[in-house]
Amino acid sequence: GCVRRSGGATGPAEAQARRHAGFATAPREARQGGAATASRSAALVRPAAAPREPSATQEGEHPGGYADPDDPSEGPRTPQGSSEPLHTGSDGGAASPGTVTREEIIDRARTWLAAKVPYSMSAYRSDGYRQDCSGFVSMAWDLRSNQWTGSLASFGERITKDELQPGDMLLFHNAQDPEDGSHVTLFGGWADAAHTKYTAYEQTPPRTRSRTTPYAYWTNSSRYIPYRPKNLASGSAGPRSSAFPGAVAFGPGKAGAHVTRLGEMLVARGAGRYYRIGPGPRWTEADRRATAAFQRAQGWRGTGADGIPGPRTWAYLTGGKGGDVR
Repeated sequence: GCVRRSGGATGPAEAQARRHAGFATAPREARQGGAATASRSAALVRPAAAPREPSATQEGEHPGGYADPDDPSEGPRTPQGSSEPLHTGSDGGAASPGTVTREEIIDRARTWLAAKVPYSMSAYRSDGYRQDCSGFVSMAWDLRSNQWTGSLASFGERITKDELQPGDMLLFHNAQDPEDGSHVTLFGGWADAAHTKYTAYEQTPPRTRSRTTPYAYWTNSSRYIPYRPKNLASGSAGPRSSAFPGAVAFGPGKAGAHVTRLGEMLVARGAGRYYRIGPGPRWTEADRRATAAFQRAQGWRGTGADGIPGPRTWAYLTGGKGGDVR
């Protein structure tokens, strides 16, 4: 993502502020001309040499990095770096992306969430990934290189909103001026039955966050495009059969696409309040409580409402049967 500009010519004061924010000032012709994307990325969004950590003011702002916690319409202040190899201190050259499952993508994203990784367009984690929005998705997708919003699309396959599954990305790249609003988030699953809100994992000031977000984003919503990673492991697109996967797929210690699908179906049936950050591939207490709430909504009691889905619970959820959680 990038900072939003207020429009008009760039004066000396604004130019100085932009340099302090970590941008290299590029001529206006570079933004509006027909230069190749690669040269534009190098001219516009080359990271500064020294890391820039969030200021004390930023730390006290809205957790999404917005100036006004009650009005996210100004958009995220998330400048980004350019395409480059992993920053590991050795010249390993270009590397091909690894193969990942959807569960691994979400798990990788959650490692940054748990570590509260500070946002920076010029600082790098020990694994070499840059700490901005594009570096975050590069890491989660195991691209083994740092990309930016102008290059991430080449690593994905464009899909529709209805095809979104956890681990996909929602990308907005403003080709006319990459510094004006460009941003990318990871899709973590739907947060309501109407598919108007979803759990977004993103890297934005002051640090990594996961939050229920209006589809497709707070700003420039119509310009975000969903993509599925090209390096997704075979068979990890997520099951959509109504067949019960078996009790072995659920419960403490279990993980997989079936767990994610269960959570999404429960959210669609009114159990979203049990999920603090949305359904995911690893079984949690939220899954048990949401399942139990759905079972009780059917009038079931005892072992029939123990929070572990059986064939009848699964059939009700996949078939749209029974009552919703109230």
